[in-house]
Amino acid sequence: MLSEEETKKIKELLDQASNPVFFFDNDVDGLASFLLLRRYCGKGKGVAIKTFPSLDAVYARKLHEFRPDIIFVLDKPLIDEKFIEAAEQFSCSIVWIDHHPPDQIKKLQEKLEKTIFYFNPLYHGSNEPVSYLCYNVVKKKEDEWIALLGCLADWFIPPFAFEFSKNNKEFFPYTKDPAKAFFTTQAGKLSRILGFALKDKTTNIIKMINILININHYSELLEENQRTRTIYKRFKQINKRYEKLLEKAKRTKKHGKLLFFSYGGPLSLSSELANELFFMNQDKIVVVAYVKGVKANISIRGLIDVRDLIAKALEGINATHGGHKNACGATLNVEDLPKFKNNLLKLLRK
Repeated sequence: MLSEEETKKIKELLDQASNPVFFFDNDVDGLASFLLLRRYCGKGKGVAIKTFPSLDAVYARKLHEFRPDIIFVLDKPLIDEKFIEAAEQFSCSIVWIDHHPPDQIKKLQEKLEKTIFYFNPLYHGSNEPVSYLCYNVVKKKEDEWIALLGCLADWFIPPFAFEFSKNNKEFFPYTKDPAKAFFTTQAGKLSRILGFALKDKTTNIIKMINILININHYSELLEENQRTRTIYKRFKQINKRYEKLLEKAKRTKKHGKLLFFSYGGPLSLSSELANELFFMNQDKIVVVAYVKGVKANISIRGLIDVRDLIAKALEGINATHGGHKNACGATLNVEDLPKFKNNLLKLLRK
């Protein structure tokens, strides 16, 4: 958790903003984090970040478009230095709330508490999703369901979930198991629906954001209607492909402790596939590789420290990687994929 002082500082910076812009990771934890802050303050624009793993410099154009007085960066482990420079040119402070390893922060020490305000629960020995951190900033009980969707997407059961469940049993029958909650409850299904809907063109994402900013209750999202048609249309499109890939992945031959599945196509679903495959195979290390052109984007899940495992398996391979202890990702050249797989198998045999 963040300290009480840190939480108060975020709220103070949010209250002071007259025209904030929220840059958030293009997943449900990022989306929920933005919604919680935006619904509290009632102002500002939201921008879903589709670049991985950093907030790239290309998004600096949004500063020219929106002319913010403060920037919030939510659930992104890295920010391109050119973006930071662009923010400084606009005299904008950056409020950066994250829960990934703070690999970049050492390079930015001179800017901390001057132009960059950085908050990360890892400094306190915990790793709550950013949506939970943002919920603790605003404390809007009527928006607990939004925080819950973000937390479930990151496989975390928030402390308020038990009390929330008492009045919302059909939506979220209480369980301590985040994987079970994500794949077997209405709340988990809605989180997955929004996650797939985020994989859409920008105009449709903006429509969805506007709906979610103004919606009163989660029940308004549980079925397809005139308001939610665009959201469900995209969900159905992606889910059709997802289910085919999942069935194919289920038939993949397992190599001891390793389940390794690769695929191609127009859309990356590696993170979602890795999550569900791991839910069904929690005794395995699950690796899903999405191949596009000369690059392979990989999602890894496991009960052991897969972040450390992947770092070792990538030794001698030109790649980028990062993430959490039990869920992380990497990007490497397709030609190195067989070597990476063999390295994994050798490490797991030990």
